[in-house]
Amino acid sequence: MTEPLPPLIVPGSYPFEETTDLRQGPDLHPALLGLLPYIGVWRGIGKGGYPNIEDFDYAQEVRFSHDGRPFLHYESRSWRIDADGNATSPAAREIGWWRPKGRDDVEVLLAHPTGFVELYVGSIEGMKVELSTDMVARTETAKEVTANHRLYGIVEDTLLYAVDMAAEGHPLTPHLSARLARIRHAAGSESENS
Repeated sequence: MTEPLPPLIVPGSYPFEETTDLRQGPDLHPALLGLLPYIGVWRGIGKGGYPNIEDFDYAQEVRFSHDGRPFLHYESRSWRIDADGNATSPAAREIGWWRPKGRDDVEVLLAHPTGFVELYVGSIEGMKVELSTDMVARTETAKEVTANHRLYGIVEDTLLYAVDMAAEGHPLTPHLSARLARIRHAAGSESENS
């Protein structure tokens, strides 16, 4: 005879939420000071293309947040847009963590719902972060991505980035670039762009 299950205990909501507002929540871990300018929510427009796909325009939202530990949580959502800026379909998504390694180095882990994960190593130089893949792993059904190179920079409170990708037999080739405006500052205020 089996014992009955004990009563189910359902805890309250998760008590350690992440924040993009440095005035609330946990203190920023000192290891994140080199990445402090990135914390917040960013939105903007980008352009994409690759040798085997037609060029396209997209809109994107990127969020860098923290929970007091020595890493940033990163999330990016994008959607294709037409010539008038109207959304036409969902596009790439990625989620991951940026982990400073010392004062000037960073490791980045990114997962994509299309079936691959990337491990990056890179450097922090002022407002610029440059990343190159150390490893790419993919599922059996994912497209063959073999390497990526990313360059991020903050210029006049605008996040700029470019991604070069090696995939499906092509060497590192320009793939994505965007310019994103800060819509929620690390101090919590909304900008006029939100």
